[in-house]
Amino acid sequence: MGMNSQTPSTESRIHLIRGQRIMLDADLAEIYGVKTKRLNEQVRRNPRRFPMDFMFQLSPAEKAEVVAKCDHLKGLKFSPAPPFAFTEHGAVMLAAVLNSSRAVQASVAIARAFV
Repeated sequence: MGMNSQTPSTESRIHLIRGQRIMLDADLAEIYGVKTKRLNEQVRRNPRRFPMDFMFQLSPAEKAEVVAKCDHLKGLKFSPAPPFAFTEHGAVMLAAVLNSSRAVQASVAIARAFV
């Protein structure tokens, strides 16, 4: 999965929020090769796989902070719904529910980036 100079690295997509290292739904969707809407549909369809320690929704203030810090997330500024944040465990669980070969490969890179 090649990254050009405009695409943020996986490591740079990890944010510290509420004392936890997380990745946002939009970044994970891009890495896993799906639309954010589809990613979030899979989360809603599998609620038991995503307990509170695997994911949470950002507050408006947290959303504003992330958008201000990350140029590639400027589009989130106008999104009516606050994004979901996924811990390392949530990011790996997403690969399991998305179940594509790209998602499985990307989950390995994401797990390594969290370390």
